[in-house]
Amino acid sequence: MFADSIDFLEDAAVNGLILFGLRWTTRARARLGMTLAVILLLPGVATLWTAWGAWRADRVPAPIPLSITGLGALAVNFACAWTLAKVRNAHGSLTKAAFLSARNDVIANIAIITAGVLTALSASRWPDLIVGLGIFAMNLDAAREVFTAAQSEHRGEFLGRL
Repeated sequence: MFADSIDFLEDAAVNGLILFGLRWTTRARARLGMTLAVILLLPGVATLWTAWGAWRADRVPAPIPLSITGLGALAVNFACAWTLAKVRNAHGSLTKAAFLSARNDVIANIAIITAGVLTALSASRWPDLIVGLGIFAMNLDAAREVFTAAQSEHRGEFLGRL
């Protein structure tokens, strides 16, 4: 639940900042894109932290709440990702960040549901830890992609002023 809370905060921060930033100058949007790249890391870090804490405590997560939470979030996140897929490159790093955040949430939700099922079948804490590592890696890659796009926008703006 901690990781889900951080993910919801990340979603709100990313989408709120993008809403404000769409009307900004290209240079300001590029800087915001770099900031969004850092924000995209937060759910991955929270998921990894939660999974590691459960691992160290020798605790197996409750599989039913894990799967039900993942299933409910999947429905919402899929609708968001579907909508954002059409505009993911419309405003450079900003819409790329919104789309990647929603897409990563869909993938993470599927992985969480799968981890819940595997945990129920095996009574093992390994599925949760593996999913935590996967979500962290996926968010790290999305952050890198958004940061690279924002750097390119920033460079383009700088070169355009020369």
